[in-house]
Amino acid sequence: MNSHHIVNHEEWIDARKRFLAKEKEFTHLRDELSRQRRELPWERVDKPYLFESENGKETLADLFAGRSQLIIYHFMYAPEWEIGCRSCSFWADNFNGIIPHLNQRDVTFIAVSRAPLEKLREQARKQGWTFKWVSSCDSDFNYDYHVSFSPEAIAQDEALYNFGTQHSSKSDLPGISAFIKDNGQVFHTYSTYARGVDMLNTAYHYLDLAPKGRDEDDLPFTMAWLKHRFAYES
Repeated sequence: MNSHHIVNHEEWIDARKRFLAKEKEFTHLRDELSRQRRELPWERVDKPYLFESENGKETLADLFAGRSQLIIYHFMYAPEWEIGCRSCSFWADNFNGIIPHLNQRDVTFIAVSRAPLEKLREQARKQGWTFKWVSSCDSDFNYDYHVSFSPEAIAQDEALYNFGTQHSSKSDLPGISAFIKDNGQVFHTYSTYARGVDMLNTAYHYLDLAPKGRDEDDLPFTMAWLKHRFAYES
């Protein structure tokens, strides 16, 4: 850090203005990308998925909760695991406060995992989460949206993730999917995986503003530093 380039205030402002031009260019490109994303075709959802929720059995259409748009975070939590993924928990720590704002824009937001509802309830209680989190344990939902993989697919390196066949040692991986309900019919409009979920983590973007950034280059793997939030206190 001590070897970093040091300048006076005027030079700092000049450098910052030059970089601001690049940031503005990126913002405009992102706006255009978002516009094109909204123009992607829709896929009709005809399969009758059922989920376990606090309200009992619910269909995918029920999960919209009276709104026309639904965003689902595919939370990594296999039925046999004792606790959900640390990384997904890091993302989920961002969820509670934004949901009322999303609701005001006709968007319902929930998380879905394969673990049984009782396990989801326990982790939510432990971490102070109040967002809706439902179990897809009795349906093919996670497999059809390519965030869960059979033992055979894993053994044969045929896990279909991020729109390609990949090697995976894990039965579940993260993703985000969007749906719309139009004239009573549900359509799948978008899904993103892997680094595509990165932009939905507020804390990571604040770290990107910090002088040392995410500071993960010397770690054995990305996010090796991460723990469940309550574990930092132990």
